[in-house]
Amino acid sequence: MLQSMPEASPAKWHLAHTTWFFERFMLARQPGYRPVDARWDVLFNSYYQGVGPMHARPQRGVLSRPSLDEVLSYRDEIDARTARRCEADGLDDRDRQVLLLGTHHEQQHQELLLTDIQHALWCNPLRPAYRDDLPQPADAASPLAWRHYDEAVVEIGAPRWPDAQDFSYDNESPRHRVLVAAHALAQRPVSNAEFRAFVDDGGYADPLLWLSDGWDWRQREGLARPLYWDEDCAHAFTLAGMRPLAPHAPVCHLGYFEADAFARWAGARLPTEFEWEQAAAGSAVDGNLLDADVLQPQATPATIDTPRQLFGDVWEWTSSAYAAYPGFQPMSGTLGEYNGKFMNAAYVLRGGSCATPRDHLRASYRNFFAPAARWQFSGLRLARGAG
Repeated sequence: MLQSMPEASPAKWHLAHTTWFFERFMLARQPGYRPVDARWDVLFNSYYQGVGPMHARPQRGVLSRPSLDEVLSYRDEIDARTARRCEADGLDDRDRQVLLLGTHHEQQHQELLLTDIQHALWCNPLRPAYRDDLPQPADAASPLAWRHYDEAVVEIGAPRWPDAQDFSYDNESPRHRVLVAAHALAQRPVSNAEFRAFVDDGGYADPLLWLSDGWDWRQREGLARPLYWDEDCAHAFTLAGMRPLAPHAPVCHLGYFEADAFARWAGARLPTEFEWEQAAAGSAVDGNLLDADVLQPQATPATIDTPRQLFGDVWEWTSSAYAAYPGFQPMSGTLGEYNGKFMNAAYVLRGGSCATPRDHLRASYRNFFAPAARWQFSGLRLARGAG
């Protein structure tokens, strides 16, 4: 039931909401369907106004009932009902689409479970570990190098699903052409040691480095270092508890404002999401992802002039506002609320993290968060002009 901030959700609620998604959007389409408990519609609806009222997000931590046992039984029951529908070949095209969408939705919540748990445990003065068996991540120094790209017209995005066979979210389509100017992209993400230099140089105290809203936010919150860093800037809280900060591992748990300020301090900028996708196109989704069971960013020896760690370790902030692609069409019906209505006051992140399932990602995947959000595994990669 722990809910450490309004933006996070209790683990029990994640379990119930992802189950409710299958029941509400797939099973309930069947004529005469009887829900497990109709009252739970209000409790486990996240933000779908088309479904009806919902329990206030900041108050999810007060939901002592249903109990955890009831929620787990609910999951078992919905799994069984779904399996029976599948075995009876009782799914139409819309049901099959929702079933596939629901599995990807559940993968998103697998990552959110970990990030929300980490924040909740960090709020405990005892700094308890989520797991005490996680390996110490590798930490090998790698010089920063740049990959140069000529001006090009680049194909961006994914063909609209379900018209196309391969799954993608509606915010990734339609596939379209973008003119990408000549630029250079760092071959690896920014490291803890590099960000420590920004901190030591007074980066959090220099208003000239910050966007106006970012500076106001930094002052209001009294920020002087990344989330989870200890005051000595030599230790950080992880899912394995407090650990020495690995100097060469990608820095993480940054908000957009912090990433942008660092890039300006470094004499560079954040890449656009189109520059990022151009670099990632054709690359295998491989790296330090959830499947590796490290659950912390780690350094990877980088090949000079070849982008590395595009997938995994940390989500990479881009300078691109989260907005619709030309010709964007949300999913039909209430599921159209899944992505489209959040296309304001957020920025795009790319690439996945050490808590993202491998088969959840692709080069066109667009994550998005508010610029002050920093409890996710979010970091940055530098870009600069061609000169």
